[in-house]
Amino acid sequence: MTSAPEAPPVWSATPERGSGGALRLMVRIALGLGWRTAHVVLHPVTLFYLLTSPRAQKRAARQYLARALGRAATWRDLWRLYFCFASTMLDRVFLLTGRSARYQVEVTGLETLRAAAARGQGLVLLGAHMGSFEALRAVGGAGAPVEVRMLMHTANAGAADALFDSLDPTRRAAVIALGRPEAMLEAREVLDRAGVVGLLADRAVRGDRMVQVDFLGHRAPFPGGPMTLAAILRAPVVLGFGLWVGPRRYVLRFEDFAPAIDLPRAEREAALHGWIARYADRLSAVCRAHPYNWFNFYPFWGDGA
Repeated sequence: MTSAPEAPPVWSATPERGSGGALRLMVRIALGLGWRTAHVVLHPVTLFYLLTSPRAQKRAARQYLARALGRAATWRDLWRLYFCFASTMLDRVFLLTGRSARYQVEVTGLETLRAAAARGQGLVLLGAHMGSFEALRAVGGAGAPVEVRMLMHTANAGAADALFDSLDPTRRAAVIALGRPEAMLEAREVLDRAGVVGLLADRAVRGDRMVQVDFLGHRAPFPGGPMTLAAILRAPVVLGFGLWVGPRRYVLRFEDFAPAIDLPRAEREAALHGWIARYADRLSAVCRAHPYNWFNFYPFWGDGA
């Protein structure tokens, strides 16, 4: 049921595409010429990356899309996946620099965050590599001004992260880097201030235990670490996704997941499997409803799955 990989996960070995210079050029176009011009430029840029992306990457994307869509994925489907990803990258530039006035953000499940804030209670938010975390941070402008910090491994941060950090100096401060002794103490302090601590629960890091559960109709490995961290923090857990639904349009979706994650020692493995299976089931539902928002461009089920 579980295993601990000896090598880094496949996704971490995938080289980051695009140079820092190309990313900076896109930022200059976006901020200098405006969103409309940058959005037009995004079409040939997306086509270029789709045509030049490795075959293995496109094969993995097709596999995911076929399982999310329930049919064979076409080139149009691949284009929509890549374009959705590129659009969220463009929108980050504007959201991180405070240019959010023309964005339409619809929020569902906000009452969960409001009720917790009213009780003075912090929340653990489980997310995924889906849509835009910067859009999730916009929840503060939707009537729920709460502190949001992300527990993340930062060892694989690349040129894009460095550039986005330069656009918004507060972005780095919103991350609690895992792998440090004080990380869990910092997370606990956020919860004590009735804030939100976020975890991305769909991708493993080196040494993480993997748990095989059903995902989009096939067995897939999910990391045990995020759910274990949520159990250690002993706070109510919600799911949260910032979903791209069109140009400058997002849906922020929150839903209750558990009053707390409990992993009793006598039944730890079974309990961990049950919680991860529940998370994977909800992620499957969101992937089917918004198939072009999940950004894992590698063989998630394994090469032979």
